[in-house]
Amino acid sequence: EHLLLLITHACLIPFLSGPRGSAMVFKRFVEIGRVALINTGPCEGKLCVIIDVIDQRKGLVTGPASGVVRQPVNFAHLNLLDIKIKIPRSARDVTVKKAWEKAEVSKKWEETSYAKRLAKRLTRASLTDFDRFKLMVLKKQKSKLIRGHVKKLKKTAA
Repeated sequence: EHLLLLITHACLIPFLSGPRGSAMVFKRFVEIGRVALINTGPCEGKLCVIIDVIDQRKGLVTGPASGVVRQPVNFAHLNLLDIKIKIPRSARDVTVKKAWEKAEVSKKWEETSYAKRLAKRLTRASLTDFDRFKLMVLKKQKSKLIRGHVKKLKKTAA
């Protein structure tokens, strides 16, 4: 009986530790309190918090600070973020809002490179034709200055 127990535990060890002690690949899991960005639908671009898991594909989310009403959302329509807040399962909006403000989620979100990249994308999408022309002219001036400095450096190095 002890031998069988030892063999069973010996067989489980490789499955528990992973191949050659490798680390876990995923760091963001679908869990209660995980902050996510909605990537499709009428709430696209808004932050929300997973407050309950309905099944393997859907979860209940809310975002009282960002204007997302409590609703079921497919996990495929969410981008999970590194930010997580401590809330109980199926928490009310008031509780979520307090935890959101305590954890300073909006501030943390604005500091992420993902938020900065999205803001940059929105700014570029809202440019007019004349703004794009001015941007092109500035880029040409910048590259001309860089070319001049590189040329000087090459002359002094030679």
